[in-house]
Amino acid sequence: MKELLIQIAAIIVAAVSGGIALFQFLLFFGLPLAEYSWGGKYQGVLPKKMRIMSLPSALLLLFFGFIFLIHSKVLSVGIHLPTKIFVIMITIFMGLNTLGNLVSKSNKERLVMTPLAGITFLSCLLVLIYS
Repeated sequence: MKELLIQIAAIIVAAVSGGIALFQFLLFFGLPLAEYSWGGKYQGVLPKKMRIMSLPSALLLLFFGFIFLIHSKVLSVGIHLPTKIFVIMITIFMGLNTLGNLVSKSNKERLVMTPLAGITFLSCLLVLIYS
C-alpha cells in the first residue's frame, strides 16, 4: 500500500511538472501568457530574454518529473541512480516555489500557479517522507 501511495504521488509530481513545463514551452514560443509567470512582472508576450529563460525552466520541470518516476520505481532505467538527493532538493525547491507563487504580485499567477505548485510540493513531500 505504501509503494502505491509513493507511486501515485510521484505520478502527480510528474504530471503537474509536465503540465507546467508545457506552459513554459508555450511562453518560450511567444504565447501571451506572461502574467501567469515570473512574478507577473510582464503582460502579454514575455520579452525575448525571459522567453529564453522559460526553455531551461521547462526542461528542469521535465527532469523533476523524470526523477520522481525513477525514484518511485514507476519507471526503470536499468541502472541505479542516486535519486534521493534530487528528491530532497526538488521538494525544497517546490516548497519555496509555492511560497513565491503565493506572494506574487500577479493575481493570475497566485490563483493558478500557487495551487499547482502546492499540489506538487505536497506530493513531493509524500514521496520524500514515505520512500
